[in-house]
Amino acid sequence: MKVTSPAASPPGAPTRAYIAVLLANIALAFGPWFVRLADTGPVASAFWRITLAAPLLIAMALATGWRPTGLARGLWGTLALAGVCFAADLASWHLGILQTTLANATLFGNSATLIFPIYGFVAARTLPSRIQGVALALATAGAVLLMGRSYQVDPRHLGGDLLCLLAGVLYTLYFIFMARARSTTPPLPALALSTIASVAPLLLFAIALGERIVPTHWGPLIGLALASQVFGQGLMIYALGRLSPLVVGIALLVQPVVAASVGWIVYDERLGLPDLIGVALVAVALVLVRRER
Repeated sequence: MKVTSPAASPPGAPTRAYIAVLLANIALAFGPWFVRLADTGPVASAFWRITLAAPLLIAMALATGWRPTGLARGLWGTLALAGVCFAADLASWHLGILQTTLANATLFGNSATLIFPIYGFVAARTLPSRIQGVALALATAGAVLLMGRSYQVDPRHLGGDLLCLLAGVLYTLYFIFMARARSTTPPLPALALSTIASVAPLLLFAIALGERIVPTHWGPLIGLALASQVFGQGLMIYALGRLSPLVVGIALLVQPVVAASVGWIVYDERLGLPDLIGVALVAVALVLVRRER
């Protein structure tokens, strides 16, 4: 398995990969808002996110000249596992979104912030440098501050937070499988095939929960598919093959920062001084890992 060294991004990794991972997380941060706006069940909205995006992703992959021939059997299995993990991630995350704040849903849903960099260090059999250790510590402290005040405001968020935490673990597994696939496969074909593998599990889960499947208003679901799956995940999978797990992991904290801002503006989920300090710590951590070569 090819793993980008967590010691730094590869020497030739272009700046556009770093910009891509930041733009990806900004786009993905709007996902919880679209889920709240959708008039289907939460898992059904995840199904439509995948189903509406799949044809576009396939067309984009084919437009690059890629064809689904000659793929190794192991690669099909890896992408299928990635798709199932992503389906389980979306199902648990979308259920949790409706039971907690936008900031908490996004923060816990991206607990891969810590898990994925640790996986990267273990896979590369190395230890973080001093700057990387400081960046990871700052990111952790920022995450704690971002989530801490929410518990004080409303402990009823615990159930939703736990669902989102489970989603974060599953998201990490998705990243691991996709990192393996990206070692031999371009980003668009890898994303298109894993997306297809997510469709059936999400539909079956939504039906099993008795959710409303067909929406009355398609706007939020189209926005969810384009912003989160096509644009957000597309840029994320592109960056995943070019940046270290540490950079990708810490960059995930951009999502709760943006989601907290959306929650404040739209739902009056106000931010306090600890939240703002947490945002500042995350920003410093991102600067540190960007400067580390």
